[in-house]
Amino acid sequence: MDISVVVITKNEEQNIGRCLESVKWADEIILVDSQSTDRTREIAGEYGARIYSPEWRGYGSAKREGVKQAKGKWILSVDADEVVSPELVEEIKGVMQNSANCSGFYIPRRTNFLGRWIRHSGWYPDLVLRLFLKAKGNFDEAVVHEKVILDGQTGCLKGDLLHYSYPNLEQYLEKFNRYTTLGAEEAFRQGKRSRWWDIVVRPPVAFIKHYISRQGFRDGLEGFVISVMSSIAVLVKYAKLRHLAKREALQNGDRR
Repeated sequence: MDISVVVITKNEEQNIGRCLESVKWADEIILVDSQSTDRTREIAGEYGARIYSPEWRGYGSAKREGVKQAKGKWILSVDADEVVSPELVEEIKGVMQNSANCSGFYIPRRTNFLGRWIRHSGWYPDLVLRLFLKAKGNFDEAVVHEKVILDGQTGCLKGDLLHYSYPNLEQYLEKFNRYTTLGAEEAFRQGKRSRWWDIVVRPPVAFIKHYISRQGFRDGLEGFVISVMSSIAVLVKYAKLRHLAKREALQNGDRR
């Protein structure tokens, strides 16, 4: 078997059909589902996906489980709100035949934000390592912002992985809250703590980075919104991290 596609899901009935339609050419599809209560599993079954439901321990662990269950020589990791473009499909088929001694490949990801394809703002090209030899790599166990740990050389493909992540502000804010919480909790577990400059200095620096340095102004009003919200995300993450530290101190009897 040449290639296995690994997808993790939770209540993705709005996205999963579009995603799986773009990878139905693969030898197998592995779906790691976190107790979906909608039609996600039913739709995945229509595409012949093999479905697993391990205990949720974070994004990294879920993807590791998918890789473990896969039988393919190559692993292609795709999120439920992503689509493999036709150009990328042809490239992937090509490198599977001639990988030029590469154990994995970075793929440019292009995100659709509020109906606009973002080409700047630090969001493109968002190179992600998603195609790799099963024998040479796997995901780490990070709860969020998981990465592939690879033994070997990497290459870079040109076809886009299309990311339909934020169709409206409501969904963006829901993910915003979830990811800032997970990010703060992950940092706390790693022993990191929030200082005053993290909350006061880092947010405006983040805005300047996204809007000026990474040319968010070229993405119109959406680029401005991205830059502002990226700044606020930094503030909220470190504020949540500070709250976690204060809560621990109170539990330990330190009321300062």
